[in-house]
Amino acid sequence: MAKGEEADPKGLIAESFRIDGITEAECRSIFLDWALSLPAEMPANEAAARLLALHQGRPRDHPMCGVLREALVASPKPRRRGGWAGRQRDS
Repeated sequence: MAKGEEADPKGLIAESFRIDGITEAECRSIFLDWALSLPAEMPANEAAARLLALHQGRPRDHPMCGVLREALVASPKPRRRGGWAGRQRDS
C-alpha cells in the first residue's frame, strides 16, 4: 500500500512488513502511530481488516499480522467508574 492511502495514510503498516526482524513490540509502537494518524471517520478495526486483506500474502506469523488481528476485536465501550455522578462536593 502506498503512502497516503486511506487505510494507511503514512504508509506505516506497509513499511513495517518490509523491516527484517521486526519485533512484536516494535509493531505495536508502529500500530499506535498508525492508529493516531487515521482519519476520524475511519474506525481502526475496519482499517485493520482492510490492511489484513491487502497484506494477505504475508506470512501469518509476521508480528504485524498478529497486531492487526488483535485490532479486529471491537473494544468494549468505556463506562464511567467511580463514585456517584450527582454527588455535590462540600466547599
